[in-house]
Amino acid sequence: MANLKEIRNRINSISSTMQITSAMKMVSAAKSKKAQEAIHAMKPYASTLGNLLKSLKSALGTTNPFLPREKGEKRILVVAITSDRGLCGAFNSTVVKHTLSLLEKYEGKEVEILTIGKKGNDILKKTGKVSRYCEGFFDHMDFQKVATLAQELMNAYTKGTYDRIILVYNSFKNVATQILTEEVFLPLQLTTEEEQEESDFIYEPSAEAIIEGLIPKHLKLQLYKGLRDSLAAEHGARMTAMHKATDNASTLRDELTLTYNKARQTAITNEILEIVSGANALNS
Repeated sequence: MANLKEIRNRINSISSTMQITSAMKMVSAAKSKKAQEAIHAMKPYASTLGNLLKSLKSALGTTNPFLPREKGEKRILVVAITSDRGLCGAFNSTVVKHTLSLLEKYEGKEVEILTIGKKGNDILKKTGKVSRYCEGFFDHMDFQKVATLAQELMNAYTKGTYDRIILVYNSFKNVATQILTEEVFLPLQLTTEEEQEESDFIYEPSAEAIIEGLIPKHLKLQLYKGLRDSLAAEHGARMTAMHKATDNASTLRDELTLTYNKARQTAITNEILEIVSGANALNS
């Protein structure tokens, strides 16, 4: 059994750790609330824009550069979105594992990885498939910066650099649940389970011109929404992880305190026995 000083040092160490994890939980809770508000604010716009594109899909024709290619998919880009910081449970590992599973799924094809987030990049770069690492997106979420990256991805697709671009990230459900999401960024995915009824709307200047202008906005918003979702999910995951860490530390501290009290009581009892034994020896 460890001596009293060692146990007391461990109790102090665990108490200090509890203060850190508790503070991190509160910080993540505040950031998570702001991130959730941003997600809820943009979802109606994103949903309406997506539905509008689906209603206009008949105007796409067959020559739109963002449609699937007949020659098939040989070159694939996986955009893996993780966090810049750790201490958020399995948040990053789920994205990394799924990205690695995509490498196996598309074995025999040219697959590259674009990483957003330091934690995912640190692991995935060991595969030798990471062609680019984008940093600085989560320090200050800026739509213009995200739009620039989305435009670069669109240009790469239209030039034929890639035949398919896939987003992999954790979407936010609630602070305790993050949903691993694999989303096709390009080619356009405008099919629905049920075909929408033809509308009687009159489009000005024309349905073709409108959809040509909406597609870039839709793709930029899709990437921005994925990053926003990932950020909200990250804070929720960290909040949950720090809550569990605080609870575990509290339980361990209570167990060590009980052990310390038992050891201290045993030491006091032994000292009393030694004093009594010594007194009896002197009197005999």
